[in-house]
Amino acid sequence: MISSDGKTRDLVTTMPGQGWDFGIDRHPYHEIERPLGPHYCVYNRRLMACELDALDTVEGYWLLRTKAAVLHTGEWPIEFAGPDAEKLLNLLFTKDVSKVRPGRCGYGLACLDTGGMITDGVFLRLEQDRFWYAQADGDFLNWARAHAKGMSVTIRDPKVYVSQVQGPLALDILAEAAEGGLPERFGYFGIARVNFGGQEVVITRTGYTNELGWEFYTEPHHDAEALWTHLDKFGKNHEMTTFGLDSMNIRRIEAGILNAGADFDEATNPFEMGLGRFVDMDKDDFLGKAAIAAGPKELRLFGLICEGAEPKVNGVARISGQVVGRITNAAFSPFLKQGIGMVLMAQAGHGFGDPVEVELRDGSFSNATLTEMPLYDKACEIPRGKLVDIPERP
Repeated sequence: MISSDGKTRDLVTTMPGQGWDFGIDRHPYHEIERPLGPHYCVYNRRLMACELDALDTVEGYWLLRTKAAVLHTGEWPIEFAGPDAEKLLNLLFTKDVSKVRPGRCGYGLACLDTGGMITDGVFLRLEQDRFWYAQADGDFLNWARAHAKGMSVTIRDPKVYVSQVQGPLALDILAEAAEGGLPERFGYFGIARVNFGGQEVVITRTGYTNELGWEFYTEPHHDAEALWTHLDKFGKNHEMTTFGLDSMNIRRIEAGILNAGADFDEATNPFEMGLGRFVDMDKDDFLGKAAIAAGPKELRLFGLICEGAEPKVNGVARISGQVVGRITNAAFSPFLKQGIGMVLMAQAGHGFGDPVEVELRDGSFSNATLTEMPLYDKACEIPRGKLVDIPERP
C-alpha cells in the first residue's frame, strides 16, 4: 500500500521542540500559513498543506470554483543552464523540448529506460539555454545528473518555491497586483516577469486545477513577507483565500490531472496512462523510447463515477466478483454531487461506460462507471480563458 488506507493518514503538524526534521524544507510563507492550522504532507522533502483547521475542504473547493484560492506547493524547481541544457532535457523528457521557445512552458514527462514513468512537471524555458523544471514528487535530480556526463550543463537547486493562484478571478487579481496590469501575450503556458510592489517576479499561466490561474515563483532574493503582503492586499478584493491540497485534489480529479507516484509510477508507461500525446516518437532518442515503442499502448487508467458514495483510495475495483483494478485517487465532488476517482485496471481491454463495483471508505461496495477524463470541460477551455464557467453554489 503506497498511500491512504481509506481510514487514517499520517500528516505533519508543527509542534514545539527541535531536531529530527532535518532535510524537510518550509516554503517562504510558512509563518503566514501557520495561524491557519495547516496539516502537511512531505512532498519533494518540502511541506505542503493538505488541509487547514481554518478552512473546510468543501469550502476551499467552492472558493476555487467561484472566486480564487492560493496553494503554496511542494513542487521543486531544478535549474538546467548551459549550451547543452536543451540537449539534456530532450534526452530526459518524452516531449521535444526544442519546440518550446524562450518565454514559454512545456510539459516534461520523464521515464526510465524500461519506459516506466519517474515523474512529471512543467518546465519553464526562461532563456535559450536556461530552464527551470518544476517537478512533481519523484527521484529525478540525480537521474538527470547521471545522464549529464560529458555535457556542458549546470544542474542546481535554485531554492525557488512555487505558489498557485487559481480560480475564475485569478487574472483579475493579477491585473490589479502587477504594475502595468496584465502582461502582454500572457497566454496559456506563457511566462512573464512582473513587478509586484517593487519586486520582479516570474509568473506562469499554469496550475494543477484546470481552472483559470497562474503561478508565481519566490526566489531567495525576494522579500517574501512584503511580496505576500502585496498580493494579499489585492487578493482580498476578490475574496482570495489560502487553501489546502485536499480542496485542490477534488478539482484535479475532475480535471483528469494525474498525480506522480499515485496514479502512475515506474510500472506504467505514458500510453497506458492516457499521456501518449506527450510522447514524441519521431524525435531523436530519449530515455525509455525503445521500451515505449515496444510496450503496450492500450489505456489502463480511467476516470471513475460512483453515484452517491466516495470510493476508497487504494481500494479495489471488481467485475463479477473478480478484482480487476486499484483506485488510485478518490473524492466526493460537491459540483457533480457524486463520488469520483481514478482507477488503474490490471489489464487493458476495458472501455468508457463499462460498469464496475468499487470499494468504498467503509469497506462496502457500490456500482460505478469507468469514464473518460476530464469529467467535464473536455477541451480544457476553462484554463485557457476560452470558457467562463462559474457554477452556482448550492
